[in-house]
Amino acid sequence: MNSSVFMSMASGDEGPSSSPHKHTNRLANERSPYLLQHAHNPVDWYPWGKEAFEKAKSEDKPIFLSVGYSTCHWCHVMERESFEDEEIGKILSDNFVCIKLDREERPDVDKVYMTFVQATSGGGGWPMSVWLTPDLRPFIGGTYFPPRDHGRRPGLKTVLTRIMEQWQNNRPALESNGERILEALKKGTAVSANQGESPPLAPDVANRCFQQLAHSYEEEYGGFRDAPKFPTPVNLMFLMSYWCVNRSTSEGMEALQMTLHTLRMMALGGIHDHVAQGFHRYSTDSSWHVPHFEKMLYDQAQLAVAYITASQVSGEQLFADVAKDILLYVSRDLSDKSGGFYSAEDADSVPASGGPEKREGAFCVWTASEVRELLPDVVEGSTGSAILADIFIHHYGVKMQGNVNPEQDPHGELQGQNVLIVRYSVELTAAHFGITVEKVDELLAAARARLAEVRKSRPRPHLDSKMLASWNGLMLSAYAHVGAVLGDKDLLERAVQAGNFIKKHLWDAEQKIILRSCYRGDDMEVQQIYPPISGFLDDYAFVICGLLDLYEATLQTEWLQWAEELQLRQDELFLDDQGGGYFCSDPSDHTVLLQLKEDQDGAEPSANSVSASNLLRLSHYTGRQEWLQKSQRLLAAFSDRLTKVPIALPEMVRALMAQHYTLKQIVICGQKDAPDTASLLAAVNSLYLPHKVLMLIDGDADSFLCQRLPALSSMTQQGGVATAYVCQDFTCSLPVTDPQELRRLLLDGTTDAQAD
Repeated sequence: MNSSVFMSMASGDEGPSSSPHKHTNRLANERSPYLLQHAHNPVDWYPWGKEAFEKAKSEDKPIFLSVGYSTCHWCHVMERESFEDEEIGKILSDNFVCIKLDREERPDVDKVYMTFVQATSGGGGWPMSVWLTPDLRPFIGGTYFPPRDHGRRPGLKTVLTRIMEQWQNNRPALESNGERILEALKKGTAVSANQGESPPLAPDVANRCFQQLAHSYEEEYGGFRDAPKFPTPVNLMFLMSYWCVNRSTSEGMEALQMTLHTLRMMALGGIHDHVAQGFHRYSTDSSWHVPHFEKMLYDQAQLAVAYITASQVSGEQLFADVAKDILLYVSRDLSDKSGGFYSAEDADSVPASGGPEKREGAFCVWTASEVRELLPDVVEGSTGSAILADIFIHHYGVKMQGNVNPEQDPHGELQGQNVLIVRYSVELTAAHFGITVEKVDELLAAARARLAEVRKSRPRPHLDSKMLASWNGLMLSAYAHVGAVLGDKDLLERAVQAGNFIKKHLWDAEQKIILRSCYRGDDMEVQQIYPPISGFLDDYAFVICGLLDLYEATLQTEWLQWAEELQLRQDELFLDDQGGGYFCSDPSDHTVLLQLKEDQDGAEPSANSVSASNLLRLSHYTGRQEWLQKSQRLLAAFSDRLTKVPIALPEMVRALMAQHYTLKQIVICGQKDAPDTASLLAAVNSLYLPHKVLMLIDGDADSFLCQRLPALSSMTQQGGVATAYVCQDFTCSLPVTDPQELRRLLLDGTTDAQAD
């Protein structure tokens, strides 16, 4: 089963019910919203952990491991059909030790068994169903199973019966087969560099990555492949970095055009929530029109960065507006008062018209008659005395019979409904109704605000309120980037609040470890489970990246110091000393059977890709040469994949390029909050400079940076005003005090070089 089909995500907790539950299992004591959704199944569920493992060993029973997450549509279907079924619940509880796992809490366990399922069934996705021996070795796996046989497809009941028979009568063969596959996977997933191996040549790898992306690019609406279409911010960020070093070539121009067209089409499409901001997970068609409606934190974070970067590159206001729009949504709907960010909002919700059944997109869609009823105002001076609804319906492609193609709606949940999509430019809509562009802008904004008010009264989709260190790190980067580019103090303040939240709630200062997750309690307080889940590689990598971005946005050195401390910890916990690069999870955890290194930048970037660039940036901030070497060694370890299929690792290709083209150090000497310092910083932040580190020296020789980088002490203000130096390979430009001159220097690199 392929993941694009079974990643349709959406399920909800049904809220407290008035009648007492017939069944309650031990998941009721957990904090994960996904596990809590299964707390009243007639299945004797255990969370992943010692208690379940010991029961399997002492009773010599196979383990049934079921993995999903709380906004996963098919997980919800399987729960309703199978795990709420008394007969299936009894078979499971009597014959297996049943473990429920939230893949967002334990991505390490999920990755191991998903690797097995993909290798043995040719596909993957969630819900994932895997059967293990008592010592956790997988022997059979799949994804979604219907409860009873369906055509040629065996139902869960049949599968369970067959496995029980095999376990009784053919157990040695099952176990040795599983063992053989596991050994093959250990070999097949190993990623390592030979002694002395160098990373591949960056320009060659980047050119190949560009060619592979250009080959899969869809020209009409942008994006890659036809449908379903995912936003893939990692691709777009690579293309903008590629353009930066190939501005004068036709390939560079093509890379930029591909990116801006894709971002523009997504912003106009139905994947973008025009009423309540933010982006849905993916589009089911090639025109970005009908989305799969859930909203994930990691998408908002990466898209905000992609849009603000596009605004730097193109100077177009549209892109900056979309970036602000995304953060408005996150601040309003995915933010905890403690400063943390929630994980996701579901796709399904109960329709406003009532009825017990949740429907995909019910919270977001509109009928034409609803729109007419809500927007009856006559628009003065318009052609044919139009009403506001006429203008809105025209502009957003609303149709009386609904605007969703039945092919995009296999379950008939969107019949008669409209997913808003911008069909005309504001200029064309203005011309059509004989009014000014300004007037149209004003009218559409008023109409959207009115619809947003109505939406507030609809039953909301389920919110996954767990807070993950990794995704909070991505979001921290987004607020820091957008805040810095726009010079927006409120956004920067929100970024600092997020940094403080991570330090307070997701950092164990005694043991010096990041914690994977924390949770919103019943009284809106932040809660932790005991023992808490220790952070994984992506928690460290994404938080370190967020802290480096936060330092560059605020120039408060405490964030840089903490990033250095976390990188030292990451090296101790996850570094593969022999082969280079980092393991995804702690190699000393024996319940995790494969030591994997994530080799794909997908919906989220691979933590190794992000680490490669963190190490490079930190080596420039701290003077630690060994971090530069570790970064090179990491890139050498992934050499094979980077050379053959760079399209699988666009974020790592960016790190490889940053190494090759070496980072510029932009050093500003000045008082932090002084206006002359601010205008030099604004000049830097107005440009997209993928290969730079930014630092501020305020004349304190004992500062963190001056201690780490003694050369900085010789850089001073000229004539008592804030002064910038641009250095590369230990050679610095003459000091610059004029923001325009600094901008020119950074853009075309014309420097009067002088020895450091």
